[in-house]
Parts: sequence; structure tokens; C-alpha cells
Amino acid sequence: MAAELFMSDIHGEYESFAHVLRSGCGAVERAIKETFPEFSEKDKTTLLMFVCYPRTMTERHLRNGYALDKAEMALHAMLGMLMSRAKEETSAAAFRHALGQEKLPETTRHDELADIDQETRIALLAHAIRNMSVEKVHLVGDIYDRGPAPDLIMDELARVVDYDIQWGNHDIVWMGAALGQPGCIAHVMRICSRYSNLPILTERYHMDLGPVEEFACRVYADDPCAAFGLKGNAVVTPEQKQVNVKIQKAMTMIQFKVEGQLIDENPGFGLADRKLLHHIDYERGTVVIDGVEHELLDKVFPTVDPANPYKLTDEEAEILAYLQKTFRECAQLQRHIKLFLDHGGLYAISGNALMFHACVPLNPDGSLMEVELFGKTLKGKALFDAIDQHVRDAFEASDAAQAKLGQDLLWYLWLGAGSPLFGKDKMATFERYLVESKEAQAEHKNAFYKLQDDEAAHDAIFRDFGMNPAQSYLACGHVPVKIKDGENPVRCNGRHFNIDGGFSEAYQPTTGIAGLTLVSDEDGLSLVEHQPFHRAHAIEENRDIVSSARKVAEYLERP
Repeated sequence: MAAELFMSDIHGEYESFAHVLRSGCGAVERAIKETFPEFSEKDKTTLLMFVCYPRTMTERHLRNGYALDKAEMALHAMLGMLMSRAKEETSAAAFRHALGQEKLPETTRHDELADIDQETRIALLAHAIRNMSVEKVHLVGDIYDRGPAPDLIMDELARVVDYDIQWGNHDIVWMGAALGQPGCIAHVMRICSRYSNLPILTERYHMDLGPVEEFACRVYADDPCAAFGLKGNAVVTPEQKQVNVKIQKAMTMIQFKVEGQLIDENPGFGLADRKLLHHIDYERGTVVIDGVEHELLDKVFPTVDPANPYKLTDEEAEILAYLQKTFRECAQLQRHIKLFLDHGGLYAISGNALMFHACVPLNPDGSLMEVELFGKTLKGKALFDAIDQHVRDAFEASDAAQAKLGQDLLWYLWLGAGSPLFGKDKMATFERYLVESKEAQAEHKNAFYKLQDDEAAHDAIFRDFGMNPAQSYLACGHVPVKIKDGENPVRCNGRHFNIDGGFSEAYQPTTGIAGLTLVSDEDGLSLVEHQPFHRAHAIEENRDIVSSARKVAEYLERP
């Protein structure tokens, strides 16, 4: 029986994600063992690599003078075994999808490959095997940010027959940026520069950031940007570091200004306390937050007019307009964002699984928290459904005012206390940059996270979403699970799975592993922990990703 895979928080880590996906997180290996029990471990791994990387393996074998007939025959046999066990329509869909990926006529069948070159035949067979080994893929949010190649992840997903995406907070801010929403663009630019990830924009999406670099390096030329150091493990030259630091500060100041404007335009968001530029004493270099005065860690603000601190300078306005045009006109980004709309949503229900990225906002007593959304008070599923529709309106509404509400909501979802994608009382970006006080920097999580083992709270969530509490479980991510410290991703007696295991290298020191995958197959539910993976090493050394699985639930009949 084909596997159903649940993954979250991939954060641009393409190679590990693609291998887990292409190998079916063990499903392809099991098919190889079933088809060829007599194969040596080396031959089994070689065949697995042909399934996962057919063109690379074909080129490598040809270069080394090896015959490919054995590999092709083995792939034929595997496909035949999988087709014999699957429904006819499943087999047809898998093969049509493989043909489409190779741009061949859909009238071609798997037994009509004689006139196609061997390299393409092997690629077709491998692709069909992968799609027959994995029944469905659920991406539970956060494909973007931190890692280097979110674009390749989106392209990889397009090669899967059946998948869905539950929007994550990092995804939603990229969705807003693609629309030109100013707060979202400022966040994307700030985060990419903070983590030395601007190549995502310049190399992956081919955006010209020359005007932004010129502006930042000129305006902040003599500014050490003391509070704007880089994060993450990216290796950059001293020159690149300076560029990233200066762009980061430039975009942070633009962000604080446009957010102040958005807060005034949307008083219903309840974010007035996040406007802090007007609480700065620019002569003394201090700021008052919640009645407490703090010394600023950075006191150089050449673009801020103390009399009107939220007004963009003419140059800042030009830079923002340039970025809005650049993001809107990036065809590749628009194509990827469309996949979030066509295959995604704020949540999804598959069988007995409820999937959402971060949380269902709860009160401390476990009841559903009410959130005001454009004059309506909503909670639980009703809140999720309303948000989902507003997001789609941001892209599709013909009425400009309706579209603007949706676009501003995309920004709110990134940082609002009532956002199911954020799950905290505030986004303390200003405090983390500019004041030393840990108390001022503190972001308090929604009660959902304190109630991860509370069965009554989970029952209420499942009932509100129209599910049977006795049979249901939820899968979410957003908060990395500290496996190395003994944290358990399985909560509430197997009814709550946090599957953020740190696929991205940036989070691996926190989790101690390199990703989690929840697998549903004929044997039940298993949670698989992954170790760091490098594709080139795996192919060269003929070895699979190192993973360990544990059974977390069994059932007689799959939901």
C-alpha cells in the first residue's frame, strides 16, 4: 500500500526534502525488497538511487562504462509489481504524470517505450515508481526562508501526483510579497538579508537588487549597523557581510515605517502597541516601551524624521515601489505562489488527520479564542475559513477594497496575536534589534502550546472542525521540537503530532536531528527522524539517508 507523507518546516532545504519525498520515506526501499529479495544491500541501494535520481545515475553509469539494461529491467519489474497491487486509475495517473514531466504525448503507455531513448525510459519508469509509492504528500507549512532553495521545493512538489500545502507563516509573508504588500516585502527582504539569503531573490528568482544595495550602502555607508548582525551559518565574504548588514538595516527601518502606516489603516488588528518609532527620544538615544525606558543598542537613524517618524523618505518610497514592481513581475515567483492557492489552504482534513501549520488560538481554559476580523468575531473553524477566503480575495477579488483587506491580512497573519499562523502575543522585532532587555523581547505563546497534552482541549478542536474526537489526530509544525533535549513530538496520547524536526540546517542545532516525517501506511502511523543528508555524497557513496522510525499508532483499517 502506498504511503501518505506529512512534513513541515522544510525552510528551503531542498536536497533532504527531495530525497525523503522521492524515496517515499522508505516506501521505495520496501518495494525493492519485495520485488528483489535476492538482491545484495549494495544492489538494493543502487536501484533506490536510480529511482530517486535516474538521470544523474544514468549519466554516472554511462561515464563509467556500465550497462544500463539491468537497471531498466529492474525498474520495469518494480513498476509491474506496484501496478499489480494498485487500482487501475492510480497506475494510469502515475504514468500520465511521468509522461507529462518528460513532455511526451499522453497517449504513450508504459509498454510503448521502445522508440524512446534509454535515459528517458529510465526517468519515466523512476518517476512512475515514485508516484505509485507515495499516495499523497502533505506539506504542513513553511517552505520558504532560512534555507537556500525554496523554488526547487516548489518545482519538486509539482512533480507529485497528489499533494496539498497548509500555509505557514513564512509562506504567507512571501505570498503577500508576491502581491506587492509593503509590510510583507519589507519582512522578506529583512529576513533574507539577516540570514545571508539574498541569493534566493537574486539567483533563484533572478531579481535585480542593485538599486536596493546602492541605496543601503550609500545611506548607511559610515554606519556600523551595530544591532544588525547576521544570523545563520551562511559563509559570506567580509564585503558580502557588509552589504547584507546594510540592506538589513535599511529594510528594517522601512518595515517599521510601513507597519506604522498599516496599523493606522487597520485599527481592528489591535496592533497600536507595536508602533514604537514615536516613543524614541532621538537626542538621548532611548525608547519607552510599556512605560519602561530602555537605552537603544543602535542610535543611528539617518532616514527617520523625529517629527514624522513613520513617513518614508523619497528614496525609501522609491526603493519600496521598485521592490513592489520587481516582486509582482517575477513570473517564476508568481507561478510558485499560485501553487499555494491551487493546492493549499489554511488547513486541511485528510481521513482522520487535521493539519494546520501553527495553532488553533485558544484561551487559557482550553476554549476557542475569539478573534476580531474586519468587524466580525470568529473562532476555531469559522476563523480559519474566513481567513482562507480573505487570502484568496487578496489574489482574486475584483473589488479593489476587498482585495486590499486580504492583502493587509496577509501581513497581519505574519505577526498578529489572533493569527493561527503566529501563535504569540506580539512580534518583538523592534525589541530584539534595539533593546537589551529580555523581558521587553519576550514573546508569549498562545495557550494552545501549553495545552498540547490536554485531551479536552483537543476534543473541542476536533468537534469544532466536524471530526470525531475518538478517532482524530492533528499534525502541525511551527515550533521546532528539541529532540536532543528529550522533547517528544507525540503529544496527548498520540492525538497531537508536532512534526517540525528541523529540516533546515539553521534549526538543526535546536532539534538535534534534520527533520521529521509522519508516515501513514498499511501498518499504521510511524514517525521518522532524519539525519543530515547531502545528495552528492549519497550518490557517490551509494547510501540512503540515515533515518530511524518508531510506530506511534496502529489500526486495523486505514481512515
